[in-house]
Amino acid sequence: MINPIKIAVDAMGGDNSPEKTLNGIKIHNSYSNNVFYNIFGNGNLIEPILKKSKISPENYNIFHTDKFIKDSDSPLSAAKKGKDTSMWLSIESLKKNDSDAIVSAGNTGALFVIAKLNLKMIEKIEKPALSALWPNKKGMNIVLDLGANIECNEKNLIDFSFMGSALYKSLFDNDDAKVALLNIGSEELKGNNIIKNTYQLLNENKNSLFEFKGYIEGNHIMDGEVNVIVTDGFTGNVALKTAEGTANFITSELRQALNSSLLGKLSAFLNIRNLKKFKNKLDPRLYNGAILLGLDKPVIKSHGSTDEIGFANSLKVCEKIIKGKLIEKIKKNII
Repeated sequence: MINPIKIAVDAMGGDNSPEKTLNGIKIHNSYSNNVFYNIFGNGNLIEPILKKSKISPENYNIFHTDKFIKDSDSPLSAAKKGKDTSMWLSIESLKKNDSDAIVSAGNTGALFVIAKLNLKMIEKIEKPALSALWPNKKGMNIVLDLGANIECNEKNLIDFSFMGSALYKSLFDNDDAKVALLNIGSEELKGNNIIKNTYQLLNENKNSLFEFKGYIEGNHIMDGEVNVIVTDGFTGNVALKTAEGTANFITSELRQALNSSLLGKLSAFLNIRNLKKFKNKLDPRLYNGAILLGLDKPVIKSHGSTDEIGFANSLKVCEKIIKGKLIEKIKKNII
């Protein structure tokens, strides 16, 4: 039998935990084979929920601690709390090679700091990047950096291109990675010096991992002509929050319009299948699971406010990148 994938789960992070995280494990376990969960958190709360879920005890271990990091903790105070918390212990299990990856819905800043304290950077990479999945017309985008680095130089953006492409190939092995730099225009002379220099370097240095497609503007992110979009953390985070806000606005307005009159309700009933497809396309839970790239072990951040369906999807992303040998792909291709 092939050795199972071992996922470390910080069961105490995020809203409505540990119920949410454990129910997410239950959902993921129902459709995944050969995955083992190392669960870190308050065993007195965790065990009764797992017993109700009827997950086989052969599929998990519980590592008890009654200490956890709060969303209100600063990264520094979280690191000082550190070594007995569920987040620290789950990341430490990666360091000790007891787990293959870690998933947490907890404090984002604390997760990054504790991960960097415990894990090594991949050789030749200067800065980690936060990446995530965004839907497009033809499938899926990888977008990075989404907030780990406010300022980036040319080397950082080139590293992000390779790491984002390695992630894309790990998740979608049959598709080609196509990289573009997020910019204020598509013309070669647009943008600041760092963007323009990165463009020249990527354009001159061909590689087997991805095809460089030049610049992309924010209004074309969803077109699907490229699938790895690279930017600095400041710009990426603004783009992410704008996209999330726009999606919420559209779904809220559509729901209100369809429920405001008898004609709207009838239209909704007649178009229920198409509306369901539309809703799923914009459902953030189905794309949950941001990845901190650049460390020598996979660290996955689940959105703190997501529910068990979203958390299950972050576990699914985790499973895919382990099977897709993400870290090996980055090490092989980074320059």
